[in-house]
This record gives sequence, C-alpha cells and structure tokens, in this order.
Amino acid sequence: MHSFGHRANAVATFAVTILAAMCFAASFSDNFNTPAPTASVKILNINWFQKEANGNDEVSMTLNISADLLSLFTWNTKQVFVFVAAEYETPQNSLNQVSLWDGIISAKEHAKFLIHTTNKYRFIDQATI
Repeated sequence: MHSFGHRANAVATFAVTILAAMCFAASFSDNFNTPAPTASVKILNINWFQKEANGNDEVSMTLNISADLLSLFTWNTKQVFVFVAAEYETPQNSLNQVSLWDGIISAKEHAKFLIHTTNKYRFIDQATI
C-alpha cells in the first residue's frame, strides 16, 4: 500500500509531465504558421521642405499607409508593432534611417487598415559640415 506522500508525488509528476507535453505541442504547432503580411506606403504630398539655420534639412509629408497584417495574428500573438522608416544614402553616410510613423495593433480586428496621415516624427537630415 502507498502512503499519502507517494500518491501526491505520483500526481504531481503526472501533472508536470502533461503540462510539459502541452507546452511542447503548443510551441511546435506555431512552427506551421507561415505569415504573409502585405503593406503599401505611398507619399501623397510633400507638405514642406525647409533648410534650418544649423544646415539641417527637414521635410513634412502626407502618407497613405495600408496594410493587411491578419496572417501575423495567431493564438500566440497578442499585439504587433508596426513602423514606417525612410532609408536613404548621403555622401557622408551609406545608410541613413529615420522613423516616420509607428503604431501598435492590439487586436486582430484592427490588423487590416488604411491610414491617411502626416509623418509622426520629424524627418531631418543632418547637415554635412
């Protein structure tokens, strides 16, 4: 006959084994997801372009941002961070990156969107002195 300690140990071991198997199955099932998001960014208008007193160039633009991010949401995804960045070359730097807009998609219902906006962050190119 088994004591209470032996039975409690058997139940705890069985529970941990089942929990580990469920975690493995959940992790493994996410490998079969092949997301295919689509996005499009169009510059509709250059609102203004100015040269600042310190030599920097700054631009403001109107953008149309459309995206279909439904395929990114699975049972394991709670939110998606989205951003639009401009990349360009100058004689001084081979790669410049500036963040223009960002957002957090917190639900699958909002994962397909079309936004008409101006750049959220200042687009400034540093002067070459």
